[in-house]
Amino acid sequence: MDELFVICRTVEIDDAQAHGFVLMKAEESGETVPWPIIVTRKGNNFYGFENSCPHEGLRLDKDPGAFMDEEGNFLECGRHRAQFDIDTGECFIGPCQGAHLTPVKLVIDEGDVCVTGVMLADE
Repeated sequence: MDELFVICRTVEIDDAQAHGFVLMKAEESGETVPWPIIVTRKGNNFYGFENSCPHEGLRLDKDPGAFMDEEGNFLECGRHRAQFDIDTGECFIGPCQGAHLTPVKLVIDEGDVCVTGVMLADE
């Protein structure tokens, strides 16, 4: 099984909300690079995506921490208002319609939201 890296507690993310995190990812070259991700919650299910709009490759949260549309139903790019399904990451409105946010593999372990399948740099 892949190593688990704790991101936050499940109780820190409310239903139909999204939170951003910047982790340090270890590259094969040994270099470390910032890795911004988003964790969303829908009911008891948690979903992770890289915080990068497929339209221009920029972060979704033009205003730090602002990931959701006004009604709180969809992830939204703060630059051009593209909207993404909260659990699949598919864009259904905007210039990148049909594209997807890059998924991040999450595991819930004893109340912790953990990322797996990637090598993170030591703190």
